[in-house]
Parts: sequence; C-alpha cells; structure tokens
Amino acid sequence: MTQVQTYSLTPNADGEVSLAPEMLINRELSWLQFNKRVLHEALDSRTPLLDRVQFLGIFTSNLDEFIMKRVGGLRRQLVTNIITRSADGRTAAEQLAAIREAVLPMLRDQAECYRNELLPQLKAHGIELLEWKQLTEAERAQATRYFSSEVYPVLTPLAVDPGHPFPFISNLSQSLGVVLRAPGQSERLFARVKIPVVLPRWVRLKSDAELSGQAVAPPAGSPTEPIRFVGLQQIIEHNLARLFPNMELLKVMSFRITRNADIERDEEDAEDLLEMMEEELRARRFAKVVRLEHGPDPDPWMLKFLIDELELSESDVYEMPELLDFTDLSPILDVSMPKLRSEPWTPIVPPALIDDEVDIFNVIRGSDLMVHHPYESFSASVERFVSAAAVDPRVVAIKMTLYRTGDASPFIKTMIRAAEAGKQVVCLVELKARFDEQRNIQVAQMLEKAGVHVVYGIVGLKTHTKTTLVVRRENDGLRCYAHIGTGNYHAGTARLYTDLGLFTTKKDFTDDIVELFHYLTGRSLQRDYRRLLVAPVNMHRRFMQMIEREAEHQKAGRPAQIVAKMNSLEDRQIIAALYRASGVGLPIDLIVRGFCCLRPGVEGLSENIRIMSVIGRFLEHSRIYYFRNGAEDPLDGEFYIGSADWMYRNLRNRVEAITPIEDAPLRARLWQILQIMLTDQRQAWDMQPNGSYVQRVPADEAGALSTHAQLMRDALERRSIKSPVA
Repeated sequence: MTQVQTYSLTPNADGEVSLAPEMLINRELSWLQFNKRVLHEALDSRTPLLDRVQFLGIFTSNLDEFIMKRVGGLRRQLVTNIITRSADGRTAAEQLAAIREAVLPMLRDQAECYRNELLPQLKAHGIELLEWKQLTEAERAQATRYFSSEVYPVLTPLAVDPGHPFPFISNLSQSLGVVLRAPGQSERLFARVKIPVVLPRWVRLKSDAELSGQAVAPPAGSPTEPIRFVGLQQIIEHNLARLFPNMELLKVMSFRITRNADIERDEEDAEDLLEMMEEELRARRFAKVVRLEHGPDPDPWMLKFLIDELELSESDVYEMPELLDFTDLSPILDVSMPKLRSEPWTPIVPPALIDDEVDIFNVIRGSDLMVHHPYESFSASVERFVSAAAVDPRVVAIKMTLYRTGDASPFIKTMIRAAEAGKQVVCLVELKARFDEQRNIQVAQMLEKAGVHVVYGIVGLKTHTKTTLVVRRENDGLRCYAHIGTGNYHAGTARLYTDLGLFTTKKDFTDDIVELFHYLTGRSLQRDYRRLLVAPVNMHRRFMQMIEREAEHQKAGRPAQIVAKMNSLEDRQIIAALYRASGVGLPIDLIVRGFCCLRPGVEGLSENIRIMSVIGRFLEHSRIYYFRNGAEDPLDGEFYIGSADWMYRNLRNRVEAITPIEDAPLRARLWQILQIMLTDQRQAWDMQPNGSYVQRVPADEAGALSTHAQLMRDALERRSIKSPVA
C-alpha cells in the first residue's frame, strides 16, 4: 500500500507557514507554461488563420518581456554572486538552465508552425511571404528600386576595426552581421547593419497591372491576384554590395539582442521620483545583454565574435529556425480578408446607458452600475463618466489613478479640460509601470503644464489601483461618485482585455475612496477601511481571514466554497491558507490565467483544489473573488472585484483596491461569469500537480462555445431585451 506523503502546514509564532520547496511550482517555469498555452492558440487549427499569425507574435512579445525582466534578474544574481534560491529550492543557475530547456522546444514548435502550416495556408488564400530567391526578375527589380529610394538612405553600416569600436546595439533591434575582407587581404572584418525600425518588415510587391497603372477591381466572384510580400531583411541582404563597394562579402547573419530590464533602484534615497525614473530609463538602454538570437546556419567566426563582444555565454544564444521576431508579421494582419479573422466584435453600450441623453450621475445614484469590458463599451461607460464630470458645472473635483494609458488617451485631454474649467483635478501617474515609464513621464509633464495636480506615487510602492473619484455638489450637499476597476484606464486594451468596473455612490464605499486618495497624495496613515480591501493596509489580512473563515464553515458543515479568478498566484501565505482549507475538505476553484505556484490535486495537500486557465481571443485580466460564507444560496455569498492578484507584490508592495459587490443583480452576473469559465470546454486548460496543463476536449466540438463566445452572445442578448441591469 502506497503511503501518502505528509506535509507540514503549522504556522510559526508570527502566524506564518514555511512551505517546503516540493509544495510549490517554480514561478518562471509556470510562466513559460502560460506562454506555451498562448503559443498553442497559433498551433491550434481551430483558430482563424490570421489570428494564428497574430498569436505567433504575441508569444514572441511575451517571451521578450520575460527574458528582459525575469532572465535579466536571474543573470544579475549570477553576476553579483547573490546566492538565493527560488521558492521551489532552485538556484539562479538551475533556473536559467531549466528556462532554456523549456524555451527551445517552444521555439521549434513556433518555427515549424510558421513554415509547415501557416505559410502554405496563407499562400492558399492568396497571401505569399517570399524569400528573394522566390521573386520573379521583375519583382527583384522592383525590390531593388525600393531599396534605392526608401532603404539605402536610411541605413548606417558600422564597421569594427582599430578606428571603429564595437557599435552600441539597442534592445530588441534586428541587425545583419557581415563578415568582410578587403581585396588582397586575409583579415576578416566585422560590420553591423541595423534593420531600420521606421520601415515595415514586410514589403508588399505591386503586380504588373499596378505598376502599369492599369489595375482595376476584379469582377465579383473572379479570382484575385495573390498578395505578395518580401521581407525587408531579404531586400537589404541582397543589396549589401551597395553598402560595401569593392569589399568581399564572406558571410551574412541576422541577429537580435535582448538587454536586461531588471534594473535595481533605491527609492529611499531618491529625492525626486521623476528624475530617478528618467535615470533608470537611461540605464536600461545601456544595460547588459542577456540574450543573442541569430538566424540558421550561423558563421562560427562571427558568432564567437558577437558572444565575446557582448560578454555572453553559449547558453545565452538561441538559434531561430525561421524569423527572429514574429511581431514583424503585423503588416500581414492588415490584409483585408475578414474571413481569415475572428468575427469582429463591437462592444455593446450598457443597457442602463443606452440613452445618450441620460445623466450618468442619475443612473449611478439610482443603483450601482457594473460594466464588463470588452463585452460592454469602455468609451460609453468609463470615458463617458470622466468626460461628464469634466464638463458638469456641479462637479468640483476629479481624482484619478493612471497606471498604464495609451498614446492617444482621451483621459489626458479630459483632465486638462477639467483643470482649465477651474475644477480641482488630481492625477496619480505611476512612473514605475514597467515598459510604460517613458510614456507616463510624458503624460505627467503634460498634465502638470495644464495645471493638474500630479502625484507620482508613494516611495517603495507601485500604485496599481484603478480608481476614479468625482465630487459633485448636489441639492443636499456634496456627493461622491466612484469607479473601481480591475483594469487600466486604457482605451486600447479595453477592447482586448477582459475587465470589470463598478460605479457607485454608496457612502461607505466613496468614503473609503476619499481616504485612499488621501493616502496616495498626502501622508495619511489610515490603518483600515470600511468596505474596501486596500493593499498594503488590510488586503492581505482580510483575504487570509476570509479563507480561514471559509474553512471553519466547512468544518462546521455549513455551505462553504471559494472561487477566485486572477492573473497570477504566488503569495506563499495565501497558498498555505488554501492548502489548509483544502485539508478540511473545502472545495476551491481557482481560475488563474498566467503563472501559478500552487500545486493542485496533490494527495494529502491539495486534493480539493482545482486550477484552470482560460486562453483565447481576449486577455483574461479581471479579478473576481468569491466566498460562500455559509450561504444556502450561492448568490448570497460574498463577491469582490479589483486590481490585485494573489501575489506578494500586489498584497504587500503595491497600492491596490478591491471592492465588494453588494447588489443582487450584479452578484448574479459575476456568478454567471465564473460558472461559464469553470465549465468552458473550448478555451480551458486544467493544471496538473506537476505544473503542466492539459487542454479540455469537448464532447461535441461543434457545440462547444468558448468563454469569450458565450459572453459575447450574452451581451447581445442583454442589449436585445434592453435589461435595466448593467
């Protein structure tokens, strides 16, 4: 008889549990499992063709960020001889080796999918991505003319010799390395030619009819000429002789570098957060290289030269069987072939706001309003709320947090307009939002110049909460209106990310938001809040209490259940509490899109914990937390939404806000969302005890609706019946 392993979950004197390494999944490897699920969307033949192309690029973009942040941090540990182990007991060197082992087969799968599936299928639909050797003579002449007029003047070949040091190579830039030799000389010389970022990486070739100016639209039903593209790199490579006249070109190799973005900062000694972030951005530009990618069949001499100059080891070098950067395929996605894409989705206007003339403040005053993006329109709800506040003469103050925002954000102009109208306008701009620092610095400076009170956040903490407060003078005095969301105030991502937002004017809630902004802008030492869970003040403690309370309900035989949806799960004390709750039989369902360090389904530890992930056309970004709390009817349990995941950084090192949802119709909608996801048979993956994932297989493929398809259909049904519930 097999003996079940026992696991210690006994708290220490401080009430915390030390989890053994075997009780946890490695964070980095779990994140790579997430990106593998993203890649699967490109490998899955059920995904529309151009969407598959797009997912190849998303996989690359995700991996680039991972290498910059996480691998960069591990490399820094090695260089500085910091001896620390991950939660699962691995050294930095062991993690780097495991990361490489996990990434290499994914890169092969990505390349094989592109070469063996997507290229032939694109060609079958009239989209041809060509190499130079596949062009006709006329097309080569056309490409050469393009090189002469559009490319050649932009290029800057940089040679390396005693008079020319090794050039600076910017992060994620693509280059051609060239081995040269002067006539009559034996010495090899290296030169680098940067592929210009200002030009499209795929150049569309004109047909003979287009070149002659005789192209006309084909009759309905007739076949169209194929759309043919050639890579910019190929055009440059086959015209290199123009850059190095009279020199012998021995070898050409494409390559791309990645620099470390994990830069140490000391905020405690910073006199000015803005200056500190500007300095960090400068430092990041020149940070150490942590990865070198190169094309197939590399020249050994050139590869060794690059490894030495960039101070890399062979384990930092990746041979890319096909493209260096699959995000370069973006010009292909602009081809007008709607049948090759998912059916476009236009967010519906929330039924409560369907009348453009209705006063949004009257709507919110009547009952709480909850919106679900991108199923419901961000512009018709959140943007409308802030815009109405900016022009309403009764509004005396607007306060808002900005973590990430778009280049053409409507909120910037709106806040400036409100300030110019004499309203008290406060905007907290988080300068430390990773990879958006430069944009946020520009936003902050623009707002300050217009008279907006700009705050940069709290030293040592990132401000990640998504909150807006509007103070309005009404007949019975000042009234506050609040928006508390799970996603950024970013109009672009609101069309691609799933997020929830609550509009309320309930005094207990808005009083908490007032206190939260005092905490952010002043020196408030608020130690608790009436209704909100606020990190780093009370959120971790409250979540721990609710998990333990649920376990007590389970032991007492009362209805008990936890369902939690988030992006990532890593906080060890939360994990320990969930393990203890599972041990008393509490059913726990976790919907975790990204990485998860908890091991589900382990006998003697987590038999009652199930973990799933949903990956599809929208990025699952909303956070929903449900606790049954002894309720006979599950809809009478407690529901929460907000900005925080169950991660140490969210609960301890960031300012976050999570709000309870009280109104019965809104709780019913949240329960419906959770149930749709838990029963998904099309986009869902189940996490295994070893950290791998298995995709669910529907019994009836034709009838299997994905989470996103089901929620789009539900949104259309709500619009058709004009329900008063938003």
